[in-house]
Amino acid sequence: MSQGLIARKIGMSRVFLPTGEAVPVTYLQIEPNIVIRTKTKEKDGYDAVVLGVGGKKWKSRKGIEHVRYAFQKEWKVSSLDGLEPGKQLTAEVLNEATVTISGTTKGKGFQGVVRRHHFAGGPATHGSHFKREPGSVGMRQQPGRIFKGHRMAGHMGNENMTIKHRAVITVDTEKGIVSVKGPVPGPNGATVFLTMEETSKK
Repeated sequence: MSQGLIARKIGMSRVFLPTGEAVPVTYLQIEPNIVIRTKTKEKDGYDAVVLGVGGKKWKSRKGIEHVRYAFQKEWKVSSLDGLEPGKQLTAEVLNEATVTISGTTKGKGFQGVVRRHHFAGGPATHGSHFKREPGSVGMRQQPGRIFKGHRMAGHMGNENMTIKHRAVITVDTEKGIVSVKGPVPGPNGATVFLTMEETSKK
């Protein structure tokens, strides 16, 4: 079994469990993941599999046919049995699984301290000239500078984010759609990477 899959975020909804509890879920589309190549302990020092999705064929100037994949990702595996190059992996492997999800958060551009760091700002009253500004950031003669990491305005979002221990609620193997409990980083249509955890919990 592969240790992970490449998926695409579709959107959010909610699912009712048999107990009647409403659970917020994120739907992910899993196209067939193709095993592009494998790595072995003898040659590379560890066992791993490289998966790809969105493959398109193209020919070089010499007429040699190649396949170019839109996304590729490598996962370490405990065994390479049944993971020969060319094999397709589907959402079926996620039944009753708990996964770790990695993706890129939504980019929000350049933002001020109120939105980026939740600063309170100044009084929003008539005549006030201190509203959404960061306030004083100056230092004394020692050290006479601003320390690195000081919370200020700047670029927000578009960062790599990993969330762990997310239960897979439903799996539709025919359509390749799975629902994962809770939110997933990134906008709709974003590519995320699922890594199956050893323990299966819901």
